[in-house]
Amino acid sequence: MSNIAEGFERGGNKEFLQFLALAKGSSGEVQSQLYVALDQSYLDQKDFNSVSARATAVSCLIAGLMKYLKETDLRGSKYRYVEP
Repeated sequence: MSNIAEGFERGGNKEFLQFLALAKGSSGEVQSQLYVALDQSYLDQKDFNSVSARATAVSCLIAGLMKYLKETDLRGSKYRYVEP
């Protein structure tokens, strides 16, 4: 979440995409640590499946946002709405 927030505040799509990629990578790290936790019996299969599914869903959401940002014509903070 922190990588996404930091990338958004940078004000441009290229840097935002870079930080989204880091966040997506972190999702992969969570998946890896879940396998370790399962192997060490820190959590059972049911909990593993639940958390793993959520991590996969988050990764898919991040990938979708990355795809959108690569395809959109909107670029950076100049497109943010500012109330008069």
